Order: sequence, then C-alpha cells, then structure tokens
Amino acid sequence: MSDHPVSLPADNTEPDDAFLERELGLAARGIELVKMEGRVFLRFSGEVQYEGLRVPYRLVPGRGVLAKPSKWRKMDLLARRELIEERTNEQDLQRLHAETAEFVRDIAEDADEFGWDPMTFLDVLDELETSEPAEYVFQRISQRLTHAAEREEEERHAARTKESINLAEYPQSFEVASRMQRKFIALLGPTNSGKTHRAMEALAKAGSGVYLAPLRLLALENYERLQAARPHGAHGDAIKVSLITGEERRLEEGATHVASTVEMLDTRTPVDVAVIDEIQMLADRDRGAAWTTAVVGAPAKVVYLVGAPEARRAIEALAERLEVPLEVHVLKRMGPLAMEPSAVRKLSNLRRGDAVICFSRREVLMWRDMITEKGLSVATVYGNLSPEVRRAQAERFREGQADIVVGTDALAMGLNMPIARIVMTTTVKYNGVGEEEIPAALAKQIAGRAGRYGVHEEGFVAGYDDDTHQVMRALMKEKIPPVAATGFAVAPSLEQLHRISAVTGETSLVKLLKRFVHNIDVPDGFFYPRITEEQNERAEWLDTLPLSVAEKFMLSLVPISSRVPMLQSSWEHWALSLAKKKVVKLQPHPNPQHLFYMNLQEVEDTCRVYSAYAWLGYREPEYFPSIELASALAREAAERVDAMLQQQNSAARKRQGQGGKQGGKQGGRRR
Repeated sequence: MSDHPVSLPADNTEPDDAFLERELGLAARGIELVKMEGRVFLRFSGEVQYEGLRVPYRLVPGRGVLAKPSKWRKMDLLARRELIEERTNEQDLQRLHAETAEFVRDIAEDADEFGWDPMTFLDVLDELETSEPAEYVFQRISQRLTHAAEREEEERHAARTKESINLAEYPQSFEVASRMQRKFIALLGPTNSGKTHRAMEALAKAGSGVYLAPLRLLALENYERLQAARPHGAHGDAIKVSLITGEERRLEEGATHVASTVEMLDTRTPVDVAVIDEIQMLADRDRGAAWTTAVVGAPAKVVYLVGAPEARRAIEALAERLEVPLEVHVLKRMGPLAMEPSAVRKLSNLRRGDAVICFSRREVLMWRDMITEKGLSVATVYGNLSPEVRRAQAERFREGQADIVVGTDALAMGLNMPIARIVMTTTVKYNGVGEEEIPAALAKQIAGRAGRYGVHEEGFVAGYDDDTHQVMRALMKEKIPPVAATGFAVAPSLEQLHRISAVTGETSLVKLLKRFVHNIDVPDGFFYPRITEEQNERAEWLDTLPLSVAEKFMLSLVPISSRVPMLQSSWEHWALSLAKKKVVKLQPHPNPQHLFYMNLQEVEDTCRVYSAYAWLGYREPEYFPSIELASALAREAAERVDAMLQQQNSAARKRQGQGGKQGGKQGGRRR
C-alpha cells in the first residue's frame, strides 16, 4: 500500500486514469496506462543498445495486464493506484529491459548469419499497438525470422538442387550407352502384326542381347522362347539365357542373353541387341520413366523399339535428341479384324475360342461361374494371379482344355492365345479414382488379341450387350492420339537423391522426392521428373522410422499393393524390422495343408507376399535371407491357385450337368 495520500481532482468529478498517470509520474518513467482490446494494461518504454544498434521498445510486461474494463470501472481510485504501483516497481522495469536486451541480441545474431539487417525484425518493438505481453511479441518476431530463414534456406537448397542435377544431361548419366555407336530400329504395328516375332528373331541371332518386358509374364515367355531358339540352324547350340525380374533370378552360367522386366535393365553391360517391348508405355503415368531409361540407357549396338504406331513421334524425338540413327518399319496386321454385326446378348451365344473381357477380379469370377454353368469350361486370367498361374491358365485354353478364357485387360499384353473372338462385357474401368470409359488405345489392344495369325483366318470383336457393342464399334474407329514427343518421364535414382541430400543436408525421403520433382533443372522440359503417388505416400510413413535414405528409397519401391490389408501389413512389418536391424527369416508353414484352408483371395495374396519378400531379399539379403524359400513358397501358392481355379471350374460344370439332368425331367431349367 502507498504511503502517499491520494489527492482527488479539484472538481470532485470521478477520478480518472489521466489523473493517476500524473499523480504517479508514469510518463517520466516511460510507462503508459492503456485501454485497448478489452483490457486495461501498462506499457513500458525504453531503449536497448547492442553492438551499435539502438532499439527502442514499447512493451507490455508479463504482469502488465491489470483488468478488464468492466472490472477496472468498479475499482476505486485507491485500489487502482495500489495495483499500478505494485506492477510498476523497479524489478518489473529491469526484468523487462533485461529480457528485451537478450531478445535483441539473439535476433541480431540470427539475422547476421543470413546477412540481414536485424532492424527489419526489431523495429516493430516500438510500433506494436497490442495488449499482448512481451513474451508473445518476442515469439511472433522469432517465428517471422524463422520463417524467413526457412524461405532463405529453401531457396538456397532449391538453387543447390538445381545446380546438382540437370536433366538436360540425363543421357550422359548412362556412361556405357552414351559412348556407344547405337542404332534404333522401330517395329511399329497393331497386335498380331508380327513385330515382336521379328524383333525376337533378331535377338536370337545376335551374339548377346537383352529382352525388356513390361510384365514378368512376358519376360518369362520370351526367356523360354530364347531358350528354345537355335540361332545357327536346327543343330546349333541352344542359347544360354538368364531370367531377371524384380522377384526372380534364374541365372545361367555363361549366359549371353537376358530376358528381364524393363525396370531391371543392366545399363553397364554392353550387348549386341536390345529389344524394348510395348514402347508406347513411354506415356504410362506410373511406369513411363522405366521406358525412358531403357531407350536412353540400353547399352546395345542395335535397339529394337517394339510397339504401337502412336509411339512413332516420340521415338523420332528421342532418337534425334540422343543423336542415334533410326529406322522405322510400320507393320500391318497379318489377318483382318472385324466387328460382329450385333451384340452377343446371351450366354448361350458364346462359343469355343471366345475371350470374355471384364475389368475386375470379382467380375471375372462371376462371369466364369455363369459360363461354366452353361456347360463350357473356362480358363481365367486377371492381374492378381502370378505369372505362373496366368500362363498355366492360358495353356489350358491354348491346348483346348478350356473352351473360353475369361479375363481382364491383363490379356492385352502377352499371352499369345488362339482367341477367335473378343467379347467385351463392359467398356467402363475403374481408374483408381472413379470409373471411366476405356481409351481407344486399350480397346484396340484388347480387340487385337482376336484372330491369332496361323490359327484363325479372321478375328472378331463384339460387346456382350447392345450398349457395349456400340461403344466398342465407336472406339475401334477412333483415332488414337500420338504419344507426346516431349516431357519424357524420369524417375529419381538413389544416386540423384544422395546428391540432393549432400547439398541440402536433408534426409527426409518426402523432402528429397519433392526437391527432385520441383527443384532440379529442367531446361526445356524434354525430360521431366516424375514420382508416383504411392511412392510419395509410402515415403511419409517411412520418414517416421530410423532408416537411411537408401533403405527408405528401396522400401518405397517394393512391388506390393498398399490397398490390400494383408500385403500392406507385411510391408510395414518388413520396414519396421529393417529399421530395428532385425533379420526376417521365413519358415515353412508347420501344417503342409495350410493353403487348403484358405479361400482363393487369401492364397493369391500369400503368393504375392512371398514374391515381394523375394524382391526385398535380392536387394537386402542380409536382413531378408530366405530368398530361395520365398520363391518356393510363392510357386507352391501359385500351384494351389491354379488348382483352385480348375476345381471351381469343374465344380460349376458338374452342378450344371446335374441341373441339366433334373431340368430334363422337369421340363427344362429356367434362369
């Protein structure tokens, strides 16, 4: 309590704050009494000097807020005076001055690191009109400097990233290919034009070579094709061939040829001939970068580019950019392809040699069951099946053990089968976001599987219902747009991510991928950086684990679907184990019959898990050593899937047979 009596104003009006300010001499001490923002508070003024800086301030100390206006009005003059005196003692003044001096020093030192004028941030200390205590003002100024520093660092990192990777120099990153005298031969044509056959003949005759496939199934098919080839006549020695896919290695000692998936291209070993299949996949949203790498980096004297005619402009642009001579051969389909006059409309109108196309596993199995109930045997082909099962099912159809094949657009690539007619159940496909009509290119590729040359004189296409038939008719007439002749996708390599990490100090995979996409130098956009959405989503989770950049990058590429809970769970388990440096060994199941207790989907997913483990094992054998067992277990699961498909097929036909007998006695069966 004050020792000084309170002198009331001479006119006996209500005591006011201006009177108290004069009475207590607040202004002389650099103190203001302020009403603002629904508060009554004290503001202290002063000046801090630091290394030549003179920084004035007007700040509210920690105990500077006195009351809300409503409460302040109810306080008498004595109470107000006592509260002001309590909050304006010398300790409060000195404490605020010391805190401000320390803050000014910190900001000045931080600003100096970036070569900034500290007054850019500190001049607001004398300008702010706020009831916020000084500590909050300091926080906001610090955040402003931090954000500015982050922006500055971001700009520096972006500049360093741009300097470290220039996509104009992308071709030179493939040292072997860029030094070779290469030649491109494009074999372009529709399905059943013999283009792949011609390229594979040239590959078989070469002293060494590589075949690059879009699918494991095609790699396997052409691996066996090369094994069976005799380049020097019927009595010549067999070609020594290795098979290399992400999930499988069949390495032949002294092999001169390799059949592999396109992502597994060895860019360091020169060969005589390379065959890059389905070259129009350059335009693929998720995998196009692998074809860019193959064209730019295939270390072969002659590179065959095999695919659809719409890839011609893109090939010509790449050849010109790479300064590689190019020969283009446009092939025509060897047998005619025609639309049926009308839709199929009834299951009873299906016939031997038909391929019935759906766009989901569920639809494939539904149509299979409906068709087998009509007494026809069915082979099934869809994406979830392993290459071995797809091939076994295709073989059944090829050898006449199955009357009809029911499949997804997985039939559009590879799987040479004697299909007489393609029957489309729909032209609508789920694209990962929603359902949309299939593009003309896919429609034509699927339709082109009809009328296998040497088996059928002509191929036919039909829709199952009238609407689908009319849409297919329109799609078959539609002109396919050419593959873009610029903007070729380039995926990040581990070497590039390490380079970005070295110049920025960042180890977050999400940030490194973001820098690759947004900050590297893309002078004319001819080559363009791309990453997949799935890789980016995985990177966010992987960044929460204590893993190296190399480990996170590898795990982001594991070929396993994150949409299937069992597969996603396995992937997460492997990532967590690698983070803890725990070895993940597989063991044979204690019950040899365990697969017999699973449904079809579960066995399919089991097969995919083992294949993905093998993929990891080839890259991190120290922590995933059970590669051979994983391959064996994957084969076992694949054989079980094939057996289940055959059993389900036989069971449906048996039911139909029994139903037919009963129907005969009861005057015919009704659906």
